Amino acid sequence: MKEHQSGCPIAHGLDTFGDRWSLLIIRDMMLHGKKTFNELQKLEEGIAPNILANRINKMVKDGIIEKSANPQDKRVNILTLTPKGLDLAPIIIEMIYWSGKYNPPSTPARKQMFKKIARSRQDVLREILNRFD
Repeated sequence: MKEHQSGCPIAHGLDTFGDRWSLLIIRDMMLHGKKTFNELQKLEEGIAPNILANRINKMVKDGIIEKSANPQDKRVNILTLTPKGLDLAPIIIEMIYWSGKYNPPSTPARKQMFKKIARSRQDVLREILNRFD
């Protein structure tokens, strides 16, 4: 693990997951159940394969994601969020809420998620974590 210069918890978080792509990868794994490189390659925002590979490898090194061989096809890795990765769920939920509050969601699914979070962040958190039990 790399040494953080300032010791600031926010700086540490940004060093770990603060680039655009890492949080979007975590989002798709957490909220949309994506588990392979090919599934993540289809991020709505469009990510280059080399950047995706780089971010996945960094998050594996940082202990946020685990890679394991697919029992049906050893050439494909299954990606899962570790407990450390799942601990980012409250941050993802708050980012969705904050973004929805100041930039209203444009699709029915996003509006529904925003409303669920606005009603009960704890229920949404419980729902996300139950998917990984």
